[in-house]
Amino acid sequence: MTCSAEPLSRIFLQLGPLTIYWYGVIIATGAFLGLWLATRESERLGLKKDTFVDLVVFAIPIAILSARIYYVAFEWERYKNGSFIDMIAIWEGGIAIHGAIIGAVLTALVFARVRKVPFWKLVDIAAPSIILGQAIGRWGNFMNQEAHGGPVTETFYNNFMQYLPSFITNQMCIDGVMYHPTFLYESVWNILGFAFLLLLRRYNPRRGEVFLSYVIWYSFGRYFIEGMRTDSLYIIGNLRTAQVISIVLIAWAVGMIIYRRYKNRADRYYNGKKVE
Repeated sequence: MTCSAEPLSRIFLQLGPLTIYWYGVIIATGAFLGLWLATRESERLGLKKDTFVDLVVFAIPIAILSARIYYVAFEWERYKNGSFIDMIAIWEGGIAIHGAIIGAVLTALVFARVRKVPFWKLVDIAAPSIILGQAIGRWGNFMNQEAHGGPVTETFYNNFMQYLPSFITNQMCIDGVMYHPTFLYESVWNILGFAFLLLLRRYNPRRGEVFLSYVIWYSFGRYFIEGMRTDSLYIIGNLRTAQVISIVLIAWAVGMIIYRRYKNRADRYYNGKKVE
């Protein structure tokens, strides 16, 4: 479907030679809101007040670095002849959430051992914050006009997209073509996941199962949404990296829930009480 609209400015603030982009502002907003929520919950569960502040000091830069490395690795043909600045230019977009999760989880694993804090307790507390941060972060893709799907048909536009706020449809009008706002689909899916995780922890599941449920929820939605996107990373041929990783993560998370229960590794509830 053809269209005509002016895109929103990607620049949040210009201070002389310093340019602050909406992408970075939105990502930072999601991170700080997630930290606030995790800090409140960690205090409620008896952790020291500064536990998550100390954790994110290491986890956020490592997650951003690993997200960019992951993205560049799977887009190597695009970057191999470019400059080092091109490789690190995350303000232009181009970070992979699976890479960020890998970096953050590995950081949490080391942090938990050094601080002698239960790893599963840490990631259970963090899970709602992570998925909320992802929901917010997708709006950074919106400002960059990236992570969108293929062109929409007039039928789809008339039955669905015309009811969206005009600032969304205008921003999805790229070079005269209207595209699927897959950033919006994933953001809504993640907000629903955030609500689900908050509800789940009220039922006091076994320790570790809030985080593993996050992995399943996010990966399930990402698998289907990824199939709509036009900027996917590929492993080989038509195999989309995010879809393969999503399937692997769902299998791993389901397997971990079964294994930990069968082997009595999940011997505490979310609130820390021993399983009778």
